Amino acid sequence: MTLKGFGVSLIPLQSKHAQALELAAADGELWTLRVTSVPEPGAAATYIAAALQGQEEGHMLPFAIVEDSSGEVVGSSRYHDIIPSVARLEIGYTWYAKRWQRSHVNTACKLLLLRHAFGTLGAKVVGWRTDNFNFASQRAIERLGAQKDGVLRHHALRRDGTVRDTVMYSLLAGEWPEVEKHLEYQLNRHAD
Repeated sequence: MTLKGFGVSLIPLQSKHAQALELAAADGELWTLRVTSVPEPGAAATYIAAALQGQEEGHMLPFAIVEDSSGEVVGSSRYHDIIPSVARLEIGYTWYAKRWQRSHVNTACKLLLLRHAFGTLGAKVVGWRTDNFNFASQRAIERLGAQKDGVLRHHALRRDGTVRDTVMYSLLAGEWPEVEKHLEYQLNRHAD
């Protein structure tokens, strides 16, 4: 399944994307940020294998993100913590090459992922989680229209071995129509 629109395509993540993800991560040396899960040099194949294992187990659906005009892989995102019994999933493991950050790419990807989650998968709630020190991610999630649910303290390990607090956000199906209009408005402003 490929999600396509607004100048981006989210295509199923495959092992063949390892080199392209390494190039995207090198734009900004994103693995040096202690608050992200970007693969470091030489680790993209392992990163992809873990995502595909999660897909096989039924709790993840990973994507490579392609910027359509260049055909370039510019990052990755995925559905994770998929819980069909309560119609819940989360969007995460999202990162973009530095030159595509603060562009239309994140808004476009989230609009496509949310449309698919609510419209096709029948999600009743979509969640996000981020490191308490990842302020840029928190601002981006809040710009989408998600609500801050709270903070899970001493929740998860960072790659450097420290333990992070995790900020949790969600968007309910009933909130989606208004958020969808807002995201479309943002993308139309970008196109002008």
